[in-house]
Amino acid sequence: MAAPLEKQPAGSTNTLSTVPLERRLARWMLQQLGEPPVRFVLWDGSVVLPQGSKACFDVVFQRRPALWRLVANPLLHFGEDYVRGDITVVGDLAALIETIYRGLELRRIREGRPAWQRLLLRVRSAPSNDPRRSRHNVHHHYDLGNDFYRLWLDEEMVYTCAYYPRPGMDLEAAQRAKMDHVAAKLRLQPGERVVEAGCGWGGLSRHLARHYGVHVTAYNISKEQLAYCRERAREEGLEDRIEYVEADWREIHGQFDVFVSVGMLEHVGRENYAALGEVMNRVLGPDGRGLIHSIGQDRGEPLGPWIQKYIFPGAYPPTLAEMMDLFRDSGFSVEDVENLRLHYARTLEHWIERFEAHADEVRAMFDETFVRTWRFYLNGSLANFRAGSLQLFQVVFHRRGQMELPWSRAHLYE
Repeated sequence: MAAPLEKQPAGSTNTLSTVPLERRLARWMLQQLGEPPVRFVLWDGSVVLPQGSKACFDVVFQRRPALWRLVANPLLHFGEDYVRGDITVVGDLAALIETIYRGLELRRIREGRPAWQRLLLRVRSAPSNDPRRSRHNVHHHYDLGNDFYRLWLDEEMVYTCAYYPRPGMDLEAAQRAKMDHVAAKLRLQPGERVVEAGCGWGGLSRHLARHYGVHVTAYNISKEQLAYCRERAREEGLEDRIEYVEADWREIHGQFDVFVSVGMLEHVGRENYAALGEVMNRVLGPDGRGLIHSIGQDRGEPLGPWIQKYIFPGAYPPTLAEMMDLFRDSGFSVEDVENLRLHYARTLEHWIERFEAHADEVRAMFDETFVRTWRFYLNGSLANFRAGSLQLFQVVFHRRGQMELPWSRAHLYE
């Protein structure tokens, strides 16, 4: 958490606001947030302090409408006004958001949800992901340009949670460790046929083909990502071991030994989990097995309205219970579940560090609004994983009744 602030922002005073009603609104907002160690600084320089704690962060309302918007819908308008510059933050942005999330959760446990949260949840709904909408949603986020993502991802362009078995690992080593961790869980054998649903920029498919001798058929509907995948496969001489298919997960066909999906389930839509289970059942052989790697959550709620609107339209992180719909009627049993939440927090720390190092280049590619949007997204995601609002589940499964199973987890760590 950021250190307590010793000085007020320039121009701030302890005098009463010229509009007492708005001071009362700011005081009410702090109360609704659980009295976090946050000092609200209004546009006229007046200050509203939290009760019972010393302020560690300043949230500065540069213009009067920003306070009214925050009161109306904080889950949407805090991000919008931050991006617009009508709200500025003094202190660590991720730590501020984490502090607010932790305070809200503690209040929910003690008192139940405040009325404003219950109202906002009632008007939100889980997104639908039919094939047309899925293509639109993927294009919105993943087709921003490979040059943009190349600035701050690792050398293999892996845009999912890394794995840090040893402290101090850099991002490149941690992403390789994640791919080896996945391979170990899948118990891959040379010559096996692997189908990957949602391959991103192809880092996992290249790694498995190169180091484990398997043949990979990878599906994706992002044209930018597929162009990159095919170019890298040609450059590395892997074309005979990897086939990249531009198609939705619903269109997967063929017969395979192994099914793997890393970072795609969040975009499937929970209403489609049974259908995805049917696809896995159809394409996997009698000894089939697989792994699903997905952001998740403990309570089944839609993502916040800001991230749905600006970053991941159509996305939904499932609960572990909801993920079980993939296996219930498709002839599979769950073999192992692991939660890598803290590993995703560390991954995001690495991404934020690299993003900020290249912020000027991102600004030249797009504009200042884009930089502030992605800064808010990455820091908000870090806060969610630190606070436990989001989880990262890896679920390993196999055909029901298999006997050739690992006796322990020792093979994962040898």
